[in-house]
Amino acid sequence: MPNSLLRAAALVATVTAAVASAGAAQITRRQLVALDSARVVTAANAYLSAPPITVTAVRAARSTGGPHDYYSEGDYWWPNPKNPDGPYIRRDGETNPDNFVAHRDAMRRLSQIVPALVAAYELTGDTRYATQATAHLRAWFVAESTRMNPDLLYAQAIKGVATGRGIGIIDTIHLVEVARAAAVLAQLGYLTGDTLAGVKDWFRQYLAWMTTHPYGLAEKNNGNNHSAAWALQVAEFASFVGDTARMGEMRTFFKDTLIPQQMAADGSFPKELARTKPYGYSLFQLDVMSTLAQVLSTPSDDLFAYTTPDGRGMARALAFMYPYIADKSQWPKRPDVEYWDDWPVREPALLFGGLALHQPKYIALWKTLNPDPTVDEIVRNDPIRQPLLWIGPTPARR
Repeated sequence: MPNSLLRAAALVATVTAAVASAGAAQITRRQLVALDSARVVTAANAYLSAPPITVTAVRAARSTGGPHDYYSEGDYWWPNPKNPDGPYIRRDGETNPDNFVAHRDAMRRLSQIVPALVAAYELTGDTRYATQATAHLRAWFVAESTRMNPDLLYAQAIKGVATGRGIGIIDTIHLVEVARAAAVLAQLGYLTGDTLAGVKDWFRQYLAWMTTHPYGLAEKNNGNNHSAAWALQVAEFASFVGDTARMGEMRTFFKDTLIPQQMAADGSFPKELARTKPYGYSLFQLDVMSTLAQVLSTPSDDLFAYTTPDGRGMARALAFMYPYIADKSQWPKRPDVEYWDDWPVREPALLFGGLALHQPKYIALWKTLNPDPTVDEIVRNDPIRQPLLWIGPTPARR
């Protein structure tokens, strides 16, 4: 057995008794270590031999950008049967398998590799994990030959319609846990010097772009899960670079815009329920909103406890969705047109909300769900995968 796995196994053994005595419906940092150590180290070991792959590895034929520009195409856009060579048309909820996905796949790969490596380093102290994580961070955000430009001018393009769109900003939700991992790696004293400065500078530039460019402003005002995903990125990237002003703006946006404009009185998200995949979109929105509350909450401003005057807030949102995560057969809406059988997975909303709201049943359910989905659509909508990076000892709720 590799030394890293031996160390993880020993760590697990030291806390097994504590886990058992605390009961299955509770979880502390020590218990989380016991639950996730073997999973994290196994994944990290597999990633030790995975070389960095950035947007420069594959050039998109239909992109109007350059080799350092991220490019993707709208998921639900297809050739028009009446005009096959003309502009694409929309089929909501139905993903076109022929669209360009290489850059999106590379970013998702990054979002799986770096957080797992950093979590493994935090667990074991084995610098091989930190060294490999740093190599990926340098390739994506620092090295001139391979770095991605800090903007999304060409994301979610549509053939014959748009060379890029504001809603493409949702693609970089997969950088949220990468930023969190970089912050943890810096706090652990490994990510330092020019590399840390370069990574922070990239996120600082991207944060400025997404909060000032018309694409970013359009995404902010989109009105459904895109607005929440935009806010989560702003909040976590601002946290990483120390932009407390923008974090404050996101707290206000959460309270004054996202909750009152997107949540119904019963805690549901009507704009997600209106989609052709209402279950999956409802889960995604709940996870995004819960992670946003996790990032932004402080001892004096707990966003999980916040409610509008009529009682809308995260407690109600979690209470609405919990029964349908526990038993999907009770879902009162139509089944999703795709991937109905693949949900739910280990939704971070259950962990973050369970801890913040003192709801052991949420945590108990979270423990039973799949932490590592492999279906591409689920991976696309499951950007928070390493709870060890979010639940102490690194401060997770500022």
